[in-house]
Amino acid sequence: MPFPPPVRTLSGPRRRTLLASAAGAALMAGCSSGEGGSGKEKPGAGPSASAQERARARAASDSAGLLERYDAVLAVHPALTARLAPLRAEVARHVTAFGGAERGTRTSPSASASASAPASASASPGVPSAPAVVVPANAKDALADLAGAERALSDLRVAALVDLPGEPARLLASVAASGAAHAYLLTEGAR
Repeated sequence: MPFPPPVRTLSGPRRRTLLASAAGAALMAGCSSGEGGSGKEKPGAGPSASAQERARARAASDSAGLLERYDAVLAVHPALTARLAPLRAEVARHVTAFGGAERGTRTSPSASASASAPASASASPGVPSAPAVVVPANAKDALADLAGAERALSDLRVAALVDLPGEPARLLASVAASGAAHAYLLTEGAR
């Protein structure tokens, strides 16, 4: 006699969807042109290089914002530290990979405040930017919000792949796939 299907509603991406999106992102990065090796591409590298730098700076800024969101969730829900620490460490490595400052690798509020104040024009001087993120009081809702932020950022990065050539696209695709995996892991544990 076959077992009945589980009586749970699944939220978030399924395993197949996650793997398909990661494979699709890798294919998009692999199929991009840019560093083809012909000498004809070098004269146009100036504007392309500045677009790459803007994309890299944007990705570093987005990852730093996500890192601040992780810090805010950990500040409100310290019981989630064991679960979120590896994911937070990966996001910190993403900031570094995109050439961003390692401002999120410090966990003390004073270090975060002093590092984030000069980096952002919209932040008030001396006020950490992590409390600007509203964290739900319920840990399950906080994880769902964090998963939503990871998923949204991953989707933005996949959309940005079209404009990037070669190596920057591969890096962005890799980080987008990592973000999708983080969203999956954050939603899986809530079940």
